[in-house]
Amino acid sequence: MEPGNDTQISKFLLLGFSEEPELQPLIFGLFLSMYLISVLGNLLIILAVSSDSHLHMPMYFFLSNLSLVDIYFTSTTIPKMLWNTQTQSKVISYEDCITQMHFFILFAGLDNFLLAVMAYDRFVAICHPLHYTVIMNHRLCGLLVLMSWIMSVLNSLLQTSMVLGLSFCTEVEIPHFFCELSDMVQLVCSDTFLNNLMIYLTAMLLAGASLAGILYSYSKIVSSIRGISSAQGKYKTFSTCASHLLVVCLFYCTLLGVYLSSAATQSSHSSAVASVIYTVVTPMLNPFIYSLRNRDIKRALKRIVGVPAM
Repeated sequence: MEPGNDTQISKFLLLGFSEEPELQPLIFGLFLSMYLISVLGNLLIILAVSSDSHLHMPMYFFLSNLSLVDIYFTSTTIPKMLWNTQTQSKVISYEDCITQMHFFILFAGLDNFLLAVMAYDRFVAICHPLHYTVIMNHRLCGLLVLMSWIMSVLNSLLQTSMVLGLSFCTEVEIPHFFCELSDMVQLVCSDTFLNNLMIYLTAMLLAGASLAGILYSYSKIVSSIRGISSAQGKYKTFSTCASHLLVVCLFYCTLLGVYLSSAATQSSHSSAVASVIYTVVTPMLNPFIYSLRNRDIKRALKRIVGVPAM
């Protein structure tokens, strides 16, 4: 039977990772653990920054915003996946699917922009240290975060509105654990050229521009570090941006790897598994990456949990 056109479609089916019943408890336990660690870790970063006056600086202001976005980012997809796994159901309503897709695009875009903003902050701190407090004032920091929100919201609204105007087929199976934009577009019976064009165009303009800004900032940072005479000075300077550089590599390398590999293999199941890295694992690791090598964060966290600071 040929799939028909159904503009009044009411639900989708999220196929997830595996249909084998014996694997469901393992999948549920694994993702629940990662979700709780991610939320708790990022929440502790936010509490540490807000409660310690020594951390009221641009770098930690951006970090707390990134942690907040990561909580929202994981909460957009994981709770629904856990619910479906626990109830042995794959159903997600049309409205919930569109809402999930909207917020996923929104918070993924915010992660992208905030990482670029944090790279700019490190660029100013290392390349223009004498003017750092003047350049990175409260007004500019707030404006950078506000602009990140505005661009992310506009992009998400654009992508969502274009999907709302599409006609879906009776084939409603999404080979993913959440409503991912490109997978949903593949279920459309009408022409999707404009949607695919917009997806790639916005990816190049927004993600490409952010990544180009990050690469430019770090090229200038590396040049400044090379100009430092002492090895200890080079190490101390580089250590201030090492955590951010590691997070950038995790986020962009896994993100690019997912989409390049899915384009090459055309395997949606492989893409779903690989997507876990940047949707769940990276937000979970961010608090550990930023806290393990940062004495100020560790001191604030110890005070929060009641451990005497050494």
